[in-house]
Amino acid sequence: MTAADWYERLPKVELHVHLEGAIPLPALWELVCKYGGDPSAPNPEALRQRFVFRNFPHFIETWVWKNGFLREYEDFTFIAEAAARHLAAQNIRYAEVFYSPPDFARRGLTPQRLTEAIRAGLRRVPEIEIWLIADVVRDFGPERALRTLAEVAEALDQGVIGIGLGGSEQSHPPEPFWEVFARARTLGLHTTAHAGEAAGAESVRGALESLKVERLGHAVAAEEDTILLEQLAEWQIPLELCPISNLRTGVVAAIEDHPVRRYFERGLLVTVNTDDPLMFGNSLADEYRLLAERFGFSPDEIREVILNAIRASWMTEEKKDQMEAAFRADPAWGEA
Repeated sequence: MTAADWYERLPKVELHVHLEGAIPLPALWELVCKYGGDPSAPNPEALRQRFVFRNFPHFIETWVWKNGFLREYEDFTFIAEAAARHLAAQNIRYAEVFYSPPDFARRGLTPQRLTEAIRAGLRRVPEIEIWLIADVVRDFGPERALRTLAEVAEALDQGVIGIGLGGSEQSHPPEPFWEVFARARTLGLHTTAHAGEAAGAESVRGALESLKVERLGHAVAAEEDTILLEQLAEWQIPLELCPISNLRTGVVAAIEDHPVRRYFERGLLVTVNTDDPLMFGNSLADEYRLLAERFGFSPDEIREVILNAIRASWMTEEKKDQMEAAFRADPAWGEA
């Protein structure tokens, strides 16, 4: 068995992946055709080429364009099933998946029914366990975020486990959303936020101090602040790192600039994730291969990153123990 086979065969956990960014390309092409096509993407290859980004704002612009082909509840059932099958095919056993209800309010789609539609698709793929994280999307402001939270709260029985804060970080700092996150905790929801991706270390600190998040998405810019890094290591705040994403969106100029190795060696709680695999053309196996080939991670260190994802997940402690035992017993686990 080759090393490449090993990366594919490993059992995996994904903590930072967006449903709308994880639609397999054939499924997205089907939606484009359903709604009459688009001159900028006249065929599947042209559609693929739409997902080459000049910078982070261009990525957000393309994200909005792509979401224009999600217009009905049945579209979300369709993409949820397609994305779940794609994740399961990668031997991902468990995932916590973002979805972004505010992006679709202009279509008249309510968060409650949107969540139900997504869960209907996920139920068709029992091979993987998926929980949902509602992204309140910072671009729409804290008042809209509070309304989104209230509406999502009506659908917690659909497997919503937490809330997140994504969107245009460079224009919308975290602090105004403090009440949203405080209220989410009273509902029993877990919390995470994108921070230090398109803004500096102050965004990471704001997410920690104002939002009191349990996890951080990206956090690339955290190393601008040595004291902050020491705190992240001491407090063992899980980091949802997404190296290939950060390269594709220009958050790092070259993959060698990414802090994943430095964070790991400093003792930060590092997990590695795909973010938007449709848009970046990556898989978790690709991410692990990158760790080995470009950052010198050993097989034992890659296994540790995977176990970190189990430990950083929002499973119960009993479930974490069971999954760790199952991973260690998997035939692929000790093969490298």
